[in-house]
Amino acid sequence: MPDPVERVALGRTELRVTRLGLGGAPLGSMFRSVADADARDTIDTAWDLGVRAFDTAPLYGHGLSERRFGAALRDRPRREYVLATKVGRLLVPGRDDDSIFADAPPLRPVFDFSHDGVLRSLAESLDRLGLDRVDVVHVHDPDDHGPEALAGAFPALRRLRDEGAVGAVGAGMNQTGLLTRFVREAGVDCVLLAGRYTLLEQGALDDLLPACTDEGVAVVAGGVFNSGLLADPHAGATYDYAPASGGAGRARRSDRRSLRAARGAAARGGTAIPRCASRRCDGAHRGADRSRDRRERGRLLGADPAGALGRPPYRAPPAGGRADPLNVMHVEAGATARAPAPP
Repeated sequence: MPDPVERVALGRTELRVTRLGLGGAPLGSMFRSVADADARDTIDTAWDLGVRAFDTAPLYGHGLSERRFGAALRDRPRREYVLATKVGRLLVPGRDDDSIFADAPPLRPVFDFSHDGVLRSLAESLDRLGLDRVDVVHVHDPDDHGPEALAGAFPALRRLRDEGAVGAVGAGMNQTGLLTRFVREAGVDCVLLAGRYTLLEQGALDDLLPACTDEGVAVVAGGVFNSGLLADPHAGATYDYAPASGGAGRARRSDRRSLRAARGAAARGGTAIPRCASRRCDGAHRGADRSRDRRERGRLLGADPAGALGRPPYRAPPAGGRADPLNVMHVEAGATARAPAPP
């Protein structure tokens, strides 16, 4: 079984990342308030466990996640870790009454996928981080702005990559269709796929993963617990960042069937759903405010989301010696607050 803190190449770039990374949305106080000390403890614990891939964004806590990652990382050896952030939203003065982030500062995110908007966003991210560079920059959630991103955001980031200012260009989304187009047309090095390659959903097997194999693009699997439901499928759990009433109320019928199948598979294997929910690590973190058990729960699990449900797991075709593009995954540090301990 692969080591979750083994360094692997990020696609065809020179960056080498640990297979397991720490995603930063919960550290921006997603759904509930997270104290600065608890956020710092989460990052420090991940570092102590050997994790060297970190992901954040301006959206997460409306800048709070970036500030917290910067405070925890800026005094560490810069060559030792890979840090990703995102562009596509600018933070402007004002309140966002629909935000899912608790205790967010009086800033609201507004979409801007223009060339100048992307450069401004990255400069402001570096200021919040207190760093002079990031390694990976993802275009974030351009679901309704595909043409603008292709015309403005991606050319700007490719130029920065060509100049050596960033190491990799990516796109981060909760869908596979547009990500597949970006893999074919935008010259990306990696994609961050959130929630679409999990125990509940494996649609990426049909379009995105084959495209990434063809183009040599790395895939980061994020949101592997579908924002909480797979961490602890209890009444009040979240699915796709919204309440899933009754445990899976918002999930599609096929997803509810998958959840039942996952429960059965986990029971037959004498384990728990959170352990099956992640491809290459157990991921049973207690959340950003419960770190005492995090160290012993960093054990490897070789499960595959598709294979756990009886569907053949994704394997890149051998032609050309291409490797499986799913060479790294991020586990969100607050998504499993009520997850039971692994056996």
